[in-house]
This record gives sequence, structure tokens and C-alpha cells, in this order.
Amino acid sequence: MARRNIVKMGDPLLRKKCKEVTEFDGKLHQLLDDMADTLHFAEGLGLAAPQVGILKRVCIVEYDGVLYELVNPVLVKSKGKCVDNEGCLSVEGFRGLVERPKQIDITYYDRNGVKTDLHAEGYFARVFLHEMDHLDGILFADKMIRKIMD
Repeated sequence: MARRNIVKMGDPLLRKKCKEVTEFDGKLHQLLDDMADTLHFAEGLGLAAPQVGILKRVCIVEYDGVLYELVNPVLVKSKGKCVDNEGCLSVEGFRGLVERPKQIDITYYDRNGVKTDLHAEGYFARVFLHEMDHLDGILFADKMIRKIMD
């Protein structure tokens, strides 16, 4: 595994829409391993491939000690609304209040191409949605209701 540099807000790479993954190979496995190493070093909850300079539909989330590797994730259903604070490894210096769905159902593929369904609620759902937004070039600051300084 290797730690990668995290791309910061202002870099046009973060605003690009990512391409679907079609090959579930060693290159993808290396990316996922590197992203996990980078996430642990940065002490974050999630990381998307564009945050490490790769325009692929890949993100990871670590929540309650479980690491989720999402390849080509899709939001299938959402319900309710909640507002909570968010930060981002690519956005330094502030956090913000963001409204997101309270419950979600998503589908994604794991590193080996096995399709998985997931239901998430509350902050758990928020973390997935935050990372999935990165895959479409969207930052939490774009959805922010109010800025909170760090």
C-alpha cells in the first residue's frame, strides 16, 4: 500500500465527472488499498478516487470500524431529510451544515465485481452520499447551508 496526495479544493480535477469502472483487476485493487492507507493517515471517514487524482467511480467509507469499498455506486432510493455538519479532506479550514436524505438505499460493486445492496440511515448515510457526490464533481461546500469555521 502507498499513501497518495489528497487533491485540494480549487483543483479543477475535483469538478470533473468520473468514469465508470469496467475492469476489476489488480490496478483497481491497488487504488483501493492506496485509498485506504491515505484515509487512515488523514484520519477521515471517507475518500473518493478524484480526491487522489483518479477520475474513476470509486470511493471508500470507514464507519464503525468497517471499511466499505464502493465501485460504481448508485443511489437507488432516498427518504426524509436531515441537516448536519460535514467536513472534507479536500476542503481545509471550514466545515458546513448540509441537508441530505435521512435514509438511503444504494447499490455498488466490491473490488471483485460482486454487486452489493446497502441501506444506511443518519450520519452513516451522509458519509456515503458525501463521497458519491465527489464522483460527480460536487463538493459539500456546493450544498452547504451555512459555513462553520474550524
